[in-house]
Amino acid sequence: MRIAMVGTGYVGLVSGVCFSDFGHDVVCIDKDPRKIERLNKGEVPIYEPGLDALMAKNVAAGRLSFTTDLAAAVDGAEAVFIAVGTPTRRGDGHADLTFVMAAAEEIGRALTGYAVIVTKSTVPVGTNREVEKVVRAARPDAEFDVASNPEFLREGAAIDDFMRPDRVVVGVESERAKRVMAELYRPLFLREFPVVYTGLESAEMIKYAANAFLATKITFINEIAALCEKVGADVKAVSKGMGMDGRIGNKFLHAGPGYGGSCFPKDTKALARIGQDHAVPMQIVETVIKVNDEVKRRMIEKIEDQCDGSLRDKEVAVLGVTFKPNTDDMRDAPSLTIVPAMVGAGAKVRVCDPQGRHEGEALLPGVTWAGDAYQAAKGADLVVILTEWNEFRALDLGKLARGMAKPRMVDLRNIYDPEEVRAAGFIAYDSVGR
Repeated sequence: MRIAMVGTGYVGLVSGVCFSDFGHDVVCIDKDPRKIERLNKGEVPIYEPGLDALMAKNVAAGRLSFTTDLAAAVDGAEAVFIAVGTPTRRGDGHADLTFVMAAAEEIGRALTGYAVIVTKSTVPVGTNREVEKVVRAARPDAEFDVASNPEFLREGAAIDDFMRPDRVVVGVESERAKRVMAELYRPLFLREFPVVYTGLESAEMIKYAANAFLATKITFINEIAALCEKVGADVKAVSKGMGMDGRIGNKFLHAGPGYGGSCFPKDTKALARIGQDHAVPMQIVETVIKVNDEVKRRMIEKIEDQCDGSLRDKEVAVLGVTFKPNTDDMRDAPSLTIVPAMVGAGAKVRVCDPQGRHEGEALLPGVTWAGDAYQAAKGADLVVILTEWNEFRALDLGKLARGMAKPRMVDLRNIYDPEEVRAAGFIAYDSVGR
């Protein structure tokens, strides 16, 4: 099949590359000529393990190409995906649909035959109906259907999530559109991965409900962690005991400095706003948003406590600033709250992250960047583990402690055993919920 993918951000690029690996002919479109130039040179503008090799393979096979010419890409395409950004609109919490509607209008003008216009971007309930109106207004005579196909890609594991999904959700309203979508995902169906067909509104809601529930699990265990610290329980043991219950499951029950990234903060705010607009307040989701902000502030207090109540003139090493490992994404990362607070309190902060410097230099002014954990911690009064990159999981703790002025650690991801850290020479150690 011939596919046009409008948008070469995280979702669009990963989806386009993976569809081409299914054997489809994919053209990825972006308005930014510099990004398209880089892609045509074989450069991947985002960090996602394995994406560069998979992209090169399918470009070489002639199934994948990149262009700024939307009209040429849409001409003859059987499916046209909208995979543009939907950031939180400043001031009201709504998802900003400016890019989605602009893409829909341009696609409408470019249609030359029947196509399914597929919304891959995360959009509020009712958006696909509006997309249909926009396309119809641009081309009253066009022959098309609209479909909703939300993505469920985890940054750092996106290729595996696309190729081996828990499920594929497709919102369609015509048999013709359903046949097109079934053909697109035929390689997954043949391997018995579930494809769930729903109406447009249900598909849109599934995406928001799923992300809000996962954000709720994270926030719930962070509240339990705070209580564990007061009563002497260990949140890791509590999480394990809870997670063994099949009704609950062990995923997303890891205490830490709060959720961040490109999805959970944006989608919880959007769902809360959708509820307000329809006079059905999402009280649990609204509380999740509030508590997640409080969790980040509580982490700052932990750090201050380890520095005798004041960060002024303290040297602090921060290990990891991306919102999670195996990505360069800094969007709504806990570091964007915690690190500026430390700098503002007078700390001298050195930062180390395997992929975060490219975005982090602009987002974290006033810090010094180090090449590795030992360089960051040299002469420091405190080391803070903020993102659980693998290279921070097996540090030579003795070497780290010997290089510090005052070997103290705040482990906000609970990756080390307290006794192991103290045995290595650290005079103080704190974590979350233990």
